[in-house]
Amino acid sequence: MKKEGIIRIGNAGGFWGDDPDVLMRQVQGGALDYVTMDYLAEITMSILQKQRKSTATMGAEGGYVYDFIGHFMEAAPLLKEKGVKVITNAGGINPFACASKLDEELKKAGLDFRIGIIEGDDIYNKVMNRTFEGEKFTNMETGESFEKIKDRLESANVYLGVAPIVDLLQQGADVIIAGRVTDTSLVMAPAIFEHGWALTDWDKIAASLVAGHILECGAQASGGNFTDWRDVKKWENFGYPIAEIHADGSFVVTKHAGTGGLINVNVVKEQLVYEMGDPQNYISPDVVVDFTTIKLSADGKDRVRVEGAKGHPPTPFLKVSMAYRNGFTASGAIIVSDADSREKAEVLDNTFWKRLGISFEKRNTSLIGLNSCHGDLAKRGEANEILLRFAVYDQDKSKIEKFSSKIASLILSGPQGIAVTSGRPRVRSVVSYWPCLIDKKNIAVKTRLLHDGNEKIVHVITGHETESSINAPIAQESGKIPFRSWEFPYGKRVKIEELCLARSGDKGDTANIGLIARNRYIYEFIRTHFTASFIKYVFKSFCKGKVIRYELDNLQALNFLLEESLDGGGTQSLMVDAQGKTFASALLNYKVEIPADLYHHMKTI
Repeated sequence: MKKEGIIRIGNAGGFWGDDPDVLMRQVQGGALDYVTMDYLAEITMSILQKQRKSTATMGAEGGYVYDFIGHFMEAAPLLKEKGVKVITNAGGINPFACASKLDEELKKAGLDFRIGIIEGDDIYNKVMNRTFEGEKFTNMETGESFEKIKDRLESANVYLGVAPIVDLLQQGADVIIAGRVTDTSLVMAPAIFEHGWALTDWDKIAASLVAGHILECGAQASGGNFTDWRDVKKWENFGYPIAEIHADGSFVVTKHAGTGGLINVNVVKEQLVYEMGDPQNYISPDVVVDFTTIKLSADGKDRVRVEGAKGHPPTPFLKVSMAYRNGFTASGAIIVSDADSREKAEVLDNTFWKRLGISFEKRNTSLIGLNSCHGDLAKRGEANEILLRFAVYDQDKSKIEKFSSKIASLILSGPQGIAVTSGRPRVRSVVSYWPCLIDKKNIAVKTRLLHDGNEKIVHVITGHETESSINAPIAQESGKIPFRSWEFPYGKRVKIEELCLARSGDKGDTANIGLIARNRYIYEFIRTHFTASFIKYVFKSFCKGKVIRYELDNLQALNFLLEESLDGGGTQSLMVDAQGKTFASALLNYKVEIPADLYHHMKTI
């Protein structure tokens, strides 16, 4: 273990479908000790559960991310040569099958890697067999009873923490294949292991979580999805982020020299506020982190130093990500052309639903190219062509099938200048997300090295049994402070983008928007005027619930949670942007009035 020095951990993928060449580029680009590969999103586990069931009928193994095998094998000789270790959650719901397939391919190539496996996060069978007496599995977002969905359950996976990964590193694993561990733990564990930190050294553990949070989405931390995207001068050979973690917990975010992308303080700030809830209480299995204490500073070209994270003991619970069958959906589109395309699209919209004559639980029409992402916030200009998209959701499959059969008929019985863009819409079953909690005492995790004697099995209880010292939230809710528009003598109207940077994301049906002031004068202005009620007003066409606002003075940022804004979220949503990714852009394009003196301070650092 390294008591001194720096641990260099690189990210080589932020989701299943990310650039397949990144692992090789990261290993070729310069010195690294570890590479992490994050493939799993909350709904991915149910997809893998379906995959495993279908492959089982064909006598094959499934339930893991097949793509990982090819990604790893391409870089395997260089990984071996340089001694770089890989940690991934590609195991999905079947880590053993993933490890066995990788081992098979490595043997063909004449390469020897010690492969570690983590099992125990998949509790689907135990839940179905009613093993966990006393656990209610109440939906932690809606308060609904588990009884509502227990007979439709597709998957159930616990978010595990760092302990099993650290255990495998202690056993000498070169590659660690996990299932549903937290995204941040892939980075946290090697920092903890190499620096020899105690699992109760809360501030250092918190620092490693912050590093993991920055790296987990890959290129988003190195210039991707950046508000000031024009500052990125090179988009090819995009550099993925690297964390250089010191023994005291401070770290530097960087990338390999000569690669595309951009790393600066504002880029890292945007990633810090991405998919954030209460910034004082970022809860993980291993530590509760206070993001309001973090300090950022420039450390050279494409280098940002991060320090000051504060941690507290975790809660006695682990989060469980469940997925359940929840009805059916379909969507189809036609292209509408000519200068009067908007008028045609509105006629077709009205005509289609009247002809169909069916009442659905949910239906949606999107005018893509006009207002499908930004809704009422969009400029009301005229488009030359519009992709008119219809979508429906219902528990009754026959209704969805009827919908699917009707769209194509519009091309011969509607206005001129329209065409179908694809075949008959496919009816898809919907799998919805159910988040809940389980007591840590009920979870035992198995770790083992493949082909290490009798395949040693180690039972590990993740996290700690202590109660968390969570701070009381400092928050503001829409409705409690009524929204009132403002104006100033000699005021100026500007786009919010001239004042702020922003990043948005999702957690279920809640959208988050992190808004970062460009300087301290602007921060004082937005902290006063950009209330939760103001954001509720701006997003009134999307947000059906309340808005909660948190302040991060250290980042000169506000974090907004917009509840009931994504039409149910995930696969249940009929929105074009079901994850709220474009909400930040919509807000940045919104115009507000500012006082004349602030206008003169807009370019001040």
